[in-house]
Amino acid sequence: MHQTIIGQTNPVAIAFFVAFVLSTLMITYWAAKRTRTTKDFYAAGRSITGFQNGLALAGDYMSAASFLGIAGLVSTKGYDGLIYSVGWLVGWPIIMFLISEPLRNLGKYTFADVVAFRLQQRPIRAAAAAGSIVVVLTYLIAQMVGAGTLIKLMFGLPFELAIVVTGALMICYVLFGGMIATTWVQIIKAVLLLGGATLLVIMTLAQFGFSYAELFSKAAVATPLGQKFLEPGGLVTSPIDAFSLGLALMFGTAGLPHILMRFYTVPDAKAARKSVFIATGFIGYFYILTVTIGFGAAVLVGQKVIMGIDAGGNMAGPLLAEALGGNIFLGFLSAVAFATILAVVSGLTLAGASALSHDLYVGVIRRGVANEKEEVKVAKIATVGLGVCAILLGILFKGQNVAFLVGLTFAIAASANFPALLMSIMWKKFTTLGAVTSIYTGLAVAVVLLVLSPTVWVDIVQKDAKAQVTAQLKEIDTAAAAIDPQIAELQKQMVGADVLAKLKKKEIAVAEKKNADIQASVAAKMMEKEALASKKKEAGAGMPKAIFPLKNPGIYSMSAAFLIGILASLLKPDKESQAKFADEKVREYIGIGAE
Repeated sequence: MHQTIIGQTNPVAIAFFVAFVLSTLMITYWAAKRTRTTKDFYAAGRSITGFQNGLALAGDYMSAASFLGIAGLVSTKGYDGLIYSVGWLVGWPIIMFLISEPLRNLGKYTFADVVAFRLQQRPIRAAAAAGSIVVVLTYLIAQMVGAGTLIKLMFGLPFELAIVVTGALMICYVLFGGMIATTWVQIIKAVLLLGGATLLVIMTLAQFGFSYAELFSKAAVATPLGQKFLEPGGLVTSPIDAFSLGLALMFGTAGLPHILMRFYTVPDAKAARKSVFIATGFIGYFYILTVTIGFGAAVLVGQKVIMGIDAGGNMAGPLLAEALGGNIFLGFLSAVAFATILAVVSGLTLAGASALSHDLYVGVIRRGVANEKEEVKVAKIATVGLGVCAILLGILFKGQNVAFLVGLTFAIAASANFPALLMSIMWKKFTTLGAVTSIYTGLAVAVVLLVLSPTVWVDIVQKDAKAQVTAQLKEIDTAAAAIDPQIAELQKQMVGADVLAKLKKKEIAVAEKKNADIQASVAAKMMEKEALASKKKEAGAGMPKAIFPLKNPGIYSMSAAFLIGILASLLKPDKESQAKFADEKVREYIGIGAE
């Protein structure tokens, strides 16, 4: 079994952490000097090239969920962990062919600019801001949990303090450097993560003669699940749940505010398309790496060690790095994982701040009339507010797998943002009422069903009750497991028929009495076992149950958003918005008038 130093203060990891934080703070200082206008703050002055933006997109997308969470899910659940890799990757062609060009040509800073292009500004921006904020906050939860777990185990700090440190750094990046700082932090982090993960995979495959067949066969032997480790059903047992999760991951990508926002940093639509192409290549390659890391960790580290360090399995990657490359490689990869989290939370916070300032404050409260200085000031206040919320939510969701948490975020993004965005671009008859009802319906249904799902209703809301029942069941199982050896020991003590035949009459009577006593003891033990089984059934009945059975509500919430948006648009047509559709298409494809 692999012996780890994770959980103890690690000076090597701390040194790498400090080096990275200092270098990124220097970037922030440099960026702060270049951030003078709203265009600089939100969109890096539209000065980022297609290749640079592709790397930054990859850096923004390859989050803690990807490196820590997916590797952890694959190492503990096996085949089903692949759903996350494939689902997330499939979302990118949708962005490339449907979203990137219209978004860049029609918008300014946020996706609400696109939806509101030919519709009424205020109601659209209010609804879009609400959807964006919820998506940003839920996504931030996953990143903060990943960061908290990482720093806690590397620095020996309490989880809560680790989250506060991450939140403070995130606020600094966004507050002072805006999109310029965020972009370059994401680029650097993407290069480091891809390099570190590639090296880890090479070292892993070297243990199996660079044969995936050998790796998979060893994984089936090394895990308690056996062959089932390589089959579907370890994580998502219901086909509907699996389909719902897949839908959320595919279409949620095209509804993420911090991803959509990145298309405004490039000078034109051509660069936007190029950046998606570059990002897809890097992300696809990275997901192959995370799956390999997950299977490698299951074999070379072991599920027991992985789960023992972190219940969510989030430390599978760092543990594998330690097993293969020692303390130095562990320190480097942990620092890179932390850099990953910082880069993503910076992008998320900026997206949330832009929704609050650009969409809600300027578009709704000030009715589109506000100077640049005022808008940036509001964005910075919003940044601090979002940072504080992220810290509090990260503490609340302690112990959850980060990839799983992000899957929930994608369900909200796929329901609240994607349907309205797609229909506004593709459907001439789409109206303001349709857009507003679609966003609010998708958001409300997704959030309510998530709250009522096993993930939140059982694991968060009724956490204490679940822990109590789980502890009771464990006690009963331990007591029941102890009875079988006791019965076996009693049966060993019984005098056999071959021995009885050789005994004298008086000795036979004593031996038979002994056997009868032992049989009575065995019968009592069996009754005790039955009583424990009955007690277990009774205790299990007290386990909290979810009101909504699916772990991911994407299939219901997304369908509801599309359906309500279509019905509302058909019930109350808007001839003015239909008349503007042709102008929208001209700008969408040609780019005349785009910022």
